[in-house]
Amino acid sequence: MSDTTGREAVAAVWRIESARIVGGLARYTGDVALAEDLAQEALAEALVTWPRDGVPRNPAGWLLTVGRRRAIDAFRRRSVLDDRYAALAHGLGEGGAVAGGDPADPVREGGDVLWDPDRIDDDVLALMFTACHPVLSREARVALTLRVVGGLTSDEIARAFLVPTATVQARITRAKKTLGAARVPFAVPPAHERRERLGSVLSVVYLVFTEGSSAGSGDAPIRFDLAGEALRLARVLSRLVPDEPEVHSLLALLELTAARFPARTGPDGRPVLLEHQDRRRWDRSAIRRGRAALAHAERAGRGLAAYGLQAAIAECHAVAPSVAATDWGRVVLLYEALGRLAPSPVVDLNRAVAVAMARGPAAGLAIVDGLVAGGALADSHLLPSVRGELLVRLGRPAEARAELERAVHLCTGPADRAVLEAKLADLP
Repeated sequence: MSDTTGREAVAAVWRIESARIVGGLARYTGDVALAEDLAQEALAEALVTWPRDGVPRNPAGWLLTVGRRRAIDAFRRRSVLDDRYAALAHGLGEGGAVAGGDPADPVREGGDVLWDPDRIDDDVLALMFTACHPVLSREARVALTLRVVGGLTSDEIARAFLVPTATVQARITRAKKTLGAARVPFAVPPAHERRERLGSVLSVVYLVFTEGSSAGSGDAPIRFDLAGEALRLARVLSRLVPDEPEVHSLLALLELTAARFPARTGPDGRPVLLEHQDRRRWDRSAIRRGRAALAHAERAGRGLAAYGLQAAIAECHAVAPSVAATDWGRVVLLYEALGRLAPSPVVDLNRAVAVAMARGPAAGLAIVDGLVAGGALADSHLLPSVRGELLVRLGRPAEARAELERAVHLCTGPADRAVLEAKLADLP
């Protein structure tokens, strides 16, 4: 096998199995930080061994075995001769479990099961809950989740969030130390804590997707890798906790939003606004998946929460043949419900846009002016851009120009700024 083929095999296995590998090692060591380090060491060894000797029949089991041996070496170096060391070391042979075996079978060393397909989901779920523990800051949760659950490197995370690699590495290191200092166990939390902790997990996935899809910074309108990673995590969660409607609501929101990605940029790479998008380019398979996930959430009979309401709004856009044919009255109602459940100036601004479409620009402008009077979103380009658009529709170009110029001044994303400048150029 060539070096290139071997390295590609390592990368492919790591991309697919990294969360399960780290989770399996964390289950045996009880330490997520140590498990992630051990997995990285096993990965480094695979990069040397697989190109030379070939890919093992059970690649994930191979990585787990190597990681476990490294754990034993670490315990030996520390002279930790306790029950955990004895349990880990018992029966360890030179051959281990790396040669052959059905990948669907448990991987064993001595009397211990190292890789059990029936426990994989539990390990990944515990890993997600641990990486998103409330004791960590939001930035730390995002970085650690993308590292240990998503399998992204520090360089990839840094590129995605446009921060230095050293910053990402520092966040991950601090997060590991914080988990250790707080003695956070590697486990799915008990039922009475699970719902609260699940909210933390969902918020991290949502934040990652929003960062990838919002074009808030950088030259690219959409960071597909980052949005795609969030979507993958949401799909994993929907399989791990199928009885939680808010998980399916989040998945629906992400699928329905991502369905519009193919039409959100033009041939020149610039953003295309909703009213100008070619809806034939929307991903119909993603729309079907999103609607099915939303229906799953609705069948729970608890009523839609924040993610579900946003997904229902996205569904209104997804099923409409055009902007004019969109059920704007329903969209307004959904935004009103969302505003009561999760009040925020951004929700109110989006409601203003929907009201303008349903009842006319003057009605929408009244809501926007209320936000301006209250000082909301003072440093964001969103408020003056919406206000400028409504003033254009009301036939007040001089005022619209002032608002759009302010929006350009406040806008930090080159892609969004280009759209605003084009609107300015079109004004009489």
